[in-house]
Amino acid sequence: MTSKLGKLLTEQRNPNSMNLDSASIGEILRIINREDQIVAERVAEQIDDIEKATELVDQAFQRNGRLIYVGAGTSGRLGVLDASEIPPTYNASPERVQGFIAGGDTALRKAVEGAEDYPEDGRKLMDEIGVTEKDVVMGIATSGVTPYVLGALERAEEIGAATVFFTCAHRNHIKIDVDVLISVPVGAEVVTGSTRMKSGTATKMVLNMISTTAMIKRGKVFENLMVDLKATNVKLEDRARRIVSTITGCTYEEAAELLVKSDNYVKVALVMYKSQASAEESRLYLDRFSGNVRDAVNELEKSHK
Repeated sequence: MTSKLGKLLTEQRNPNSMNLDSASIGEILRIINREDQIVAERVAEQIDDIEKATELVDQAFQRNGRLIYVGAGTSGRLGVLDASEIPPTYNASPERVQGFIAGGDTALRKAVEGAEDYPEDGRKLMDEIGVTEKDVVMGIATSGVTPYVLGALERAEEIGAATVFFTCAHRNHIKIDVDVLISVPVGAEVVTGSTRMKSGTATKMVLNMISTTAMIKRGKVFENLMVDLKATNVKLEDRARRIVSTITGCTYEEAAELLVKSDNYVKVALVMYKSQASAEESRLYLDRFSGNVRDAVNELEKSHK
């Protein structure tokens, strides 16, 4: 009798690390580093599918939907991590991007054995969190076979949500039907089966790309600066002044005055400066253009001509 799981790409032995246990510290580090360099190349090969997934997320955000990550083990932890970083980075609602892991929050710190083996638990999660056709559910399973994740995706599809599946398995081994499949086959791990390594790195890269791009398209960034910021403490006040000063070219002191007039909202201060509009008018135009500073300024300038 042969093992089906033993045939998974993530379970194969890496010929480049066969003598790992007898290698020196420096040699081990170099082996790991050489293998890690493969990851970015494999991700680059999948940009078209990553773009399709990001477009689905952008569309979901436009209709007030959510991006929901579902995973188990390392995959689940990375989904929760990405989701938890969105509110403090982009001043977004914690509801906008959410991450769930098989076994619940306990599994973030301690392995919950067997939690990933029940597809019905993944299906149940979709109902518990009220998934709708407005949402995007992104399943993360580097092996491509995690029952909990597959169950969640199947239920999300039944509900009518957009579905994305990220895996490090070859795409021709994936049996589930989803709207977008992102397959990043990074190859066998340095330590056989340790998907926290190359597979985890690929996962982190792709999730960062999707969520960051979606936030940029929602007007959370101007040029390459995080402008959706309200200064609520000393550190943030200093950052807000520096951002306003950098973008407008005004002095640090002038930036401080603008922020006082804008109730400490960076976006409002920027629109005020660039369009010579009032704080109230600037807020109205930002709301009209979903928080996009550039679009609000362009329209205000037209209206003032």
